[in-house]
This record gives sequence, structure tokens and C-alpha cells, in this order.
Amino acid sequence: MPQLVYAKVTEDLIHISDLSKMVANQSSGAVVTFAGEVRNHDGGKQVASLTYEIHPSAPEQIRLITENLLHRFEIEKVAVSHRYGDIAIGETAFAVAVSAAHRQAAFEACSAIVNEVKEKLPIWKYQKFTDGTDEWVNCA
Repeated sequence: MPQLVYAKVTEDLIHISDLSKMVANQSSGAVVTFAGEVRNHDGGKQVASLTYEIHPSAPEQIRLITENLLHRFEIEKVAVSHRYGDIAIGETAFAVAVSAAHRQAAFEACSAIVNEVKEKLPIWKYQKFTDGTDEWVNCA
């Protein structure tokens, strides 16, 4: 039975190596990770700063979103974290680590979790560009 060992929305720095260590175990032949880093450009513009805002339900939602996917894959452990607040260029905004006996299941589960969290987590990105413009992303 897959185990969700960590699911957090946080203002703290995220280190993918920490999540990887949380899911690693002697029965896993694969640990697959994803780290979404803040890039310095978007839509052809240079990003000056980025802030993520969350809905109050986001801490619970990240856990529920992830738990709803676990049974679909032959995996062992999962750790997932998304930051909010001001995040510097080059820092990790979103990370997932998955362990499994075999790599294919770990890759598939990691990809599915990334896609589902990006689609369903109530979090919005506010970007300021070096040209003085700004935008909200993922807003209705």
C-alpha cells in the first residue's frame, strides 16, 4: 500500500534532496523526483519577481489531491511540497519525490502527481516583469 509521507504547502525553502530522502527505502529500486524551479522568463518577458498566493484550503488540498492518486500506481512512498509567498528566481517552488520497486511506476506516478497538483491546488502565481508589467496566472 503506497504511503504519503509528506504533503505540505509552506513558505519555507524546499530542497528536493530532503523529499528524496523521505521516500527512499531498501525495497525501492527507484526514486524519481521533480523540482519546479522559478525561471527568469515567461511568455517572452523577463521575470523580476514572483509570488504565490494560496487559498486557506491549500494545505489540506495538497494532501487530498496526492492521496487520491496513490492507489493507481505500484509505488511505495510519496513526498510533495509547494511553496507560497515570495520566491526568488532559481528557487524550488514545487517538488515531488516518489519511490517504487521499479522505475516505470515511479516515473508515471511522479508525472501524474505533478499534473494533478498543478491543475487542482488552489494556488495563484503573481509575476512582475522587468518591463514594469505584471500578471496573475491560474486565476479564474
